[in-house]
Amino acid sequence: MIRDITLGQFFPGTSLIHRTDPRVKIVLVTAYIIFLFVTGNFVSLGFMLAVVLFGVVMTGIPVKMYFKGMKPVIMILLFTSVLNIFYGKGEAVWQWHFLKITWNGISNAAFVSVRIIALILISCILTYTTSPTDLTDALERLMKPLKVFHIKVHEIAMMMTIALRFIPTLLEETEKITNAQKSRGADMENGSLMKRLKAMIPVLVPLFVSSFNRAYELAVAMECRCYRGGNGRTRMKVLKIGITDIGIIIFSVFVLIGVIICNLMFSEMIVK
Repeated sequence: MIRDITLGQFFPGTSLIHRTDPRVKIVLVTAYIIFLFVTGNFVSLGFMLAVVLFGVVMTGIPVKMYFKGMKPVIMILLFTSVLNIFYGKGEAVWQWHFLKITWNGISNAAFVSVRIIALILISCILTYTTSPTDLTDALERLMKPLKVFHIKVHEIAMMMTIALRFIPTLLEETEKITNAQKSRGADMENGSLMKRLKAMIPVLVPLFVSSFNRAYELAVAMECRCYRGGNGRTRMKVLKIGITDIGIIIFSVFVLIGVIICNLMFSEMIVK
């Protein structure tokens, strides 16, 4: 399960989405996420899902990588769906004591599940097609107006990117430590909840020690390279908005307008 988590990974490529300005991608992904929660019926949600799937195909990254990224959240997805099934209103399709399933509950469960899937896919598109360096530059540029309030924008962007960058590394290290403890006879899958929690201590302690050592080594490496923050720093790659980026922005505007139109035209189908 740990090796199935692909959050924070970057897959180099030459697709249109790979070449898109990272600032544009961050803004559009944020807008898409907002509009995912604005969708009120299956027509507008299906429209948004179709656009996200189109984006997945356009990245040129194997679809199995997206399915791999979905595995860690399957339990959350099922749990959310089950809750929505039993909280629906209307006439019962099936009932056992206080448990009741209605068509409204089934509709809500399907709607929420599709929304979560689209949310994860659009987030994966951003991280899969944008390198940590580009993310840092884009976040810093987008948060530049906050410097008026004496907020250290460069440091915030750097911390966010470093955290994202080391997620796969920490997951890989967790798996190695877990396998090492299992080879020594540690049982982490059987027994009561308290017993399994105690069995995780031999994994968490070396993981924390390793994380602190890695942070110290990173700090030393940055000091050796004379890192002193964002003041006076230049960039090898200067971000510029091109014709392709403008075209993607226009396309996205039409998509978001389409969502609003679908909500208005099919208002009687709003999922509650």
